[in-house]
Amino acid sequence: MCQLLGMNCNVPTDVMFSFTGLATRAEEHKDGFGIAFFEGRGLRHFVDHHSARVSPLAGFIRHYPIQSDNVIAHIRKATQGQVMLENTHPFVRELWGRYWVFAHNGNLKDFHPPLHAAFRPVGDTDSERAFCWLMQELAKAHCTVPSIEELSLTLAELMPRLNAYGTFNMLLSNGQALWAHGSTKLHYLLRQHPFGRVHLQDEDLSLDLSQHTSPLDRAAIIATEPLTRDEPWVAFQPGELKVFVGGALAA
Repeated sequence: MCQLLGMNCNVPTDVMFSFTGLATRAEEHKDGFGIAFFEGRGLRHFVDHHSARVSPLAGFIRHYPIQSDNVIAHIRKATQGQVMLENTHPFVRELWGRYWVFAHNGNLKDFHPPLHAAFRPVGDTDSERAFCWLMQELAKAHCTVPSIEELSLTLAELMPRLNAYGTFNMLLSNGQALWAHGSTKLHYLLRQHPFGRVHLQDEDLSLDLSQHTSPLDRAAIIATEPLTRDEPWVAFQPGELKVFVGGALAA
């Protein structure tokens, strides 16, 4: 099973503590990794089809001063598609003058929807096909730029159609919000004041969050499996879609 990581905050925040916990799991999920994070309307996007355990790019990212309010990262264990750069998550497309970022954990069997020229996969994964189909259906559903609430309603209508083909855990962001859907396994955590020391689940590493935050900071962390062992992670219910805005649950 691939590993997902998402972060949504009310102020640009460093994601590297959580990314370190995610990268630790690359020993079992060695078919590539990637991370995409927004800086204003811009986007930085790094992917590698090599394991995060050995990739020089992963070492670079660990030392990059990431400050973002919306982040999506992925550690891949291939089910469909070869281990190649074009099949490495997260995937990126443009819609309504904004970048959209998507990562998927699961397996959609025999999912080959008709896709028009605006949204076509470059690689051969079920994940990228699902992303292209979602972008296509969102564009068809709204003639003008929709609100976050309208987008959430449309996505809630689309999720069951993807679930019908198999396992569909996903993260999706346009830099304004982060949508997360749990088909089988996904967890979230809301961090806010008062902040304390937290410890990674899979690594002998801790961080005193109070030294890096203000009382007004908020952050939502979404992961396949809880990344820390001393925080109140909440499991998604099967088929549940949640949207995070400003480090809090919006729906």
